Amino acid sequence: MTGRLMLLDTASLYFRAYFGVPDSVKAPDGTPVNAVRGLLDFIDRLVKDHRPEHLVACMDADWRPQWRVDLIPTYKAHRVAEEHEGAPDREEVPDTLSPQVPVIEEVLDAVGIARVGVAGYEADDVIGTFTARAGGPVDIVTGDRDLYQLVDDERGVRVLYPLKGVGTLQLTDEAVLREKYGVDGRGYADLALLRGDPSDGLPGVAGIGEKTAAKLLAEFGDLAGIMAAVEDPRAKLTPSQRKRLAEARPYLAVAPEVVRVADDVPLPDVGTALPRVPRDPAALEALAERWGLGGSLQRLLTTLAR
Repeated sequence: MTGRLMLLDTASLYFRAYFGVPDSVKAPDGTPVNAVRGLLDFIDRLVKDHRPEHLVACMDADWRPQWRVDLIPTYKAHRVAEEHEGAPDREEVPDTLSPQVPVIEEVLDAVGIARVGVAGYEADDVIGTFTARAGGPVDIVTGDRDLYQLVDDERGVRVLYPLKGVGTLQLTDEAVLREKYGVDGRGYADLALLRGDPSDGLPGVAGIGEKTAAKLLAEFGDLAGIMAAVEDPRAKLTPSQRKRLAEARPYLAVAPEVVRVADDVPLPDVGTALPRVPRDPAALEALAERWGLGGSLQRLLTTLAR
């Protein structure tokens, strides 16, 4: 892939669509389809505004991979609705959103938009691997700041972060990261693991907030440099910082593998080119009628055909 590649953090976007579009948007039988139609509207706007040549809807085949949980047991633990032995745990999702996810998948497949999820990995990891393999610029569309770690001006990798729907996006490059967080993309993962993230069940280092983490990274370069400073009595650390970082060694030894996005996921061989015509027109027509997709689907198809 040498043209512009757009990678969708699909769950992040359909969650936003679900909460941003009224649940009065329903199929002919009364089933809510606000997330389905909202996501189609999002994709239409994204393609229209940014004109990617390649598009992939990246999926969470496993939203809480066991290999991450083995390293940090609290990882996303508060979001588990139901545990499953030998299979991914079920995430807590609003009752009227869960039934819409299979519809979203069927519609994307019938349109011909590449949809990729890989067993044992989150969508973030799929995004990280596609980004690592891309030969051209990459736009990552997500409401998850964890993916800021992939921002790379030299390679043309940026994050399009929705501020209001997808009509108002923060185009996140290294200048934005430095202004907001004092780090570049490479440093964002270290910042995130030091400060912690309650929404992901990551404890961080006690007493080390975002500003302190940024100062430490500016002073010592990266996590390895900070931990080397803990061992160096001449390093400019306050006694409390030195103590807290030393006490957090067990966490800091495993956190990088949990927080950093994988870039070596075994991706399937898929065609990622933006479709101009539907892959399965008959199936798409049936889905449109069954779920009342109306103008949302038609607008997207019109945009793709241009």
